[in-house]
Amino acid sequence: MPAGGPTGGHVLRRALGDQRRRIAVASILGMAHQVCEAMVPVVIGLVIDEAVATGSSGALLRWLLVLAALFFILSTCYRNSARLTESAAERAAHRIRLDLGDRVLDPRGGADAGRLPGALTAVATGDARRVGSVASAMPYAISALAGLAVSAVALLRVSVPLGLLVLLGVPPLLWLGHRISRPLERRSETEQERAAHASGVAADLVAGLRVLKGIGAEPAAVSRYRVTSRDSLAAALRAARSRAWHDGAILALTGVFIAVIGLVGAHLAMRGTISVGDLVAAVGLAQYLLGPFQLLTYVNGEFAQGRASADRIAEVLASPPSVTAGTAALPDPVAGRLRLRGVTHGALRGVDLDIAPGSLVGVVAKDPAVANDLLLCLGRERDPDEGGIELDGVPLTELAPEDARRAILVAHHDADLFEHSLLDNVRAATDDDTTDVEPALAAATADEVAEALPQGVDTVLGERGRSLSGGQRQRVALARALAADPPVLVVHDPTTAVDTVTESRIADRLRHLRRDRTTILVTTSPALLAGTDRVVMLDGGAVAAEGPHPELVAAHEAYRTAVLA
Repeated sequence: MPAGGPTGGHVLRRALGDQRRRIAVASILGMAHQVCEAMVPVVIGLVIDEAVATGSSGALLRWLLVLAALFFILSTCYRNSARLTESAAERAAHRIRLDLGDRVLDPRGGADAGRLPGALTAVATGDARRVGSVASAMPYAISALAGLAVSAVALLRVSVPLGLLVLLGVPPLLWLGHRISRPLERRSETEQERAAHASGVAADLVAGLRVLKGIGAEPAAVSRYRVTSRDSLAAALRAARSRAWHDGAILALTGVFIAVIGLVGAHLAMRGTISVGDLVAAVGLAQYLLGPFQLLTYVNGEFAQGRASADRIAEVLASPPSVTAGTAALPDPVAGRLRLRGVTHGALRGVDLDIAPGSLVGVVAKDPAVANDLLLCLGRERDPDEGGIELDGVPLTELAPEDARRAILVAHHDADLFEHSLLDNVRAATDDDTTDVEPALAAATADEVAEALPQGVDTVLGERGRSLSGGQRQRVALARALAADPPVLVVHDPTTAVDTVTESRIADRLRHLRRDRTTILVTTSPALLAGTDRVVMLDGGAVAAEGPHPELVAAHEAYRTAVLA
């Protein structure tokens, strides 16, 4: 891999290299097809000279059998070559999607920085397909060049001037085709970027549809998407015009070239330099040349669009990771002692905090950005700009991200559910399908949710759990986090959509279930905070107060306002 990450050229070479065997076999079959097709006008010319002109029935039958054999071979080769090229394209695109999936799911993160989820989806679908198409275009390019070479040799046999005309005229045509494809490449890249952005905005709007309806923001959302969609449409139309101009220009150049070959052949026949059969062969070969040139036009366009898409894929693959990979080992067993020393990141400003093993600690943050940055640092999605976090004396930055997250599970407030059964959702973070999740279901009161569903815990939830109410989704998500039973569990606002009676039951059951396990509740819920051992209040990004919940309510006005207002 090149220094600094993969480039568009590396992505293309990887796609072609992985499918080199299929491309090689398809190219051989394609060349055989083109050779046979180029020989058809040559054989017809021989039929005229050796059978029609002489009146020989034997020669006529012999050359007709040769023609039949040529058509059988070219049709067989074409079918198998087409099958292999399509297979190469699909497999190359599949491999690219796997590489993109590995990068997006890399525990170090970074691939989604500055990109909407829909944009990443567009890269993994549209761009991967276009790069895969390069793998299918390669055999066509090779077979087209083979066809040009065979036709040049055949024309040399008919007439040296005709053969030289093809040999000397093809390279400039190919060079012109490459130059003409440059605008198409640039506009294709812009088209894919705008399409990916439009897809990302659409996915973002659909995901927040309920919220938008609730606050009456549908007109603003529709207006935003209309602008984005228009930009995407304009880019697509510019790319289409560029593709049409590219194909038309190449076709015009090709037509002129073929006309010149035909005129030269006719002139030679009029002078008696070549026979009538040779003239027929020359004209047939000139017409045949349209096929290889059209193939090269198609290949040129595919390569132009493939290069643009490869650059976009390379940008994702080369995204710098958000955190570094550590090499230290997790303590065995993990006691769950957390120490934050001078942690500064985003809205956090020099946070110092000690959390004893097995304790239940509440964290109140007046600014949502402070809570979010704290969660990112505890989950090792980001490393602090200054200061550090230790788990049982080991700095988190020295642990591999996946090891850190196995020990410290951060359950975000907006965690999504999957389109599987309720039970599968709860077991998603457990080691196997035999883990007893009943205690977690009961602690989160998600067992009551299951009782209200048609098939109980086996009921399949809709996309992102939208078939459930907001409170039901929160209870299932909390049950999933509890079922994982990590040494350290960090939960962010798990009960904002739950009624107060249920919230109080969850607080009691959660404390019981997580006894002797470190638990951090980032919340402003009085019911949850009342069950904690102590509460830490973050104000202005730093620790402003800490102590038992009742004492803070009584003595700290800012805390009282944040929690009880």
